[in-house]
Amino acid sequence: MKNPVSFLRTITMIEAVSFLVLLGIAMPLKYVWHMPMAVRIAGSIHGGLFLAFCFALWRSWRDAKWPTQRAAMVFIVSFLPVVPFFIDHRLREWVDEFEKSRGSA
Repeated sequence: MKNPVSFLRTITMIEAVSFLVLLGIAMPLKYVWHMPMAVRIAGSIHGGLFLAFCFALWRSWRDAKWPTQRAAMVFIVSFLPVVPFFIDHRLREWVDEFEKSRGSA
């Protein structure tokens, strides 16, 4: 993807879903039905996606020349289970902002 913010938006949504799967499905499977493998699998997938998210965030911060405060806010939001879905509209705005800045350059 040429637009790093668009990639960030995509990976943010995928990572947020994996976080909800980990918390809402894998954790109950482990602690209620004694199936620890669910957390191992979902946790590994979520961990890999979180690393991809961190890379995408770093790339957006660098390539889109984001203020550090914006990047920090997106990073902090990633630790809250459903909040990434609520900032999706902001990410969409930032995708457009990046596109406009590239078009005028």
